[in-house]
Amino acid sequence: HRCCIYSTFAQRAYDEIIHDVALQKLPVVLCIDRAGLVGEDGATHQGIFDMASMRCIPNVTIAAPMDELELKGMMYLGLNIHEGPLVIRYPRGLGEGANWKVATAGDILIGKGRKLVDGERVAVLALGPEAARAAEAVEILRKDSGICPAVFDMRFLKPIDEDILEEASHFMNILTVEDGSLKGGLYSEVCEWMEAHGRCCKVSGIGVPDIFIKQASQAEQRTECRLDSEGIASEIRALLEKI
Repeated sequence: HRCCIYSTFAQRAYDEIIHDVALQKLPVVLCIDRAGLVGEDGATHQGIFDMASMRCIPNVTIAAPMDELELKGMMYLGLNIHEGPLVIRYPRGLGEGANWKVATAGDILIGKGRKLVDGERVAVLALGPEAARAAEAVEILRKDSGICPAVFDMRFLKPIDEDILEEASHFMNILTVEDGSLKGGLYSEVCEWMEAHGRCCKVSGIGVPDIFIKQASQAEQRTECRLDSEGIASEIRALLEKI
C-alpha cells in the first residue's frame, strides 16, 4: 500500500499511523512530501516535525533521500517491504539534478548510509538533502583553507547506521545536519547512541531550532537555520577553532 501526504497533514493522522499501521506492522509506504522547510507555504505548513514525531513509533522505518537517485532507490525498496511502515520524506521544490534514471532495485539497503567525503577532525552526519549541502560546505572549506572534514549521508534515521556511528565516534567532533526539528531527530538519535555506548566525543547539531519558522523563501529559511552550505561551513570552522 502507498500513501502520499504532506508532512504537515501527516501530523493530523498521527493516531492512525500508530494504531492502524505501525501497531499492526502493515507494509505501508508513507511518502512524506514537503518535508523540511517549505518557504512560501507558510508557518502552518513547515514539514519539520515528522522525524521527531515518528522516530518514537515502534516498527517504523524512516528514510530521507539526499537526491532524486536515492529517492527512486528508496521507492524500489518500498516495493519489497513485508512488515511495518516505511516512511520516505522528501522536500518541496526541485531536486539536486542527480541522474535518477540509473537507480536500480537493491541500490539502497535499510539502515545503511554511505560516506560521501573522506576526511578528518570533524565527522559531519547529514540526513536528506542536507547531505548535499554538507558536501558543498566541505568543498568550500577545502578550497578556502585546506580543511576537509568527513561527510556521511545517513539515508536512514531509523534504523540508524551503527557502523557509521562507530566510525564517527573516533573523530574529535561530530556535527549532525538535518532539515527538521533539532529536538527529537538525528541530533537526538546520535547523542543517545553515543551516551548508550559510552563514547565521549563532542556532538553538535544543526537543524530547525525550537521556534515556529516564519514565512519566507526556502533559501532565506535555510540561511536563518544555518542549513545552507555557508552556514554549515561556518559551524565547522567554529568547531575547529575550539579544538
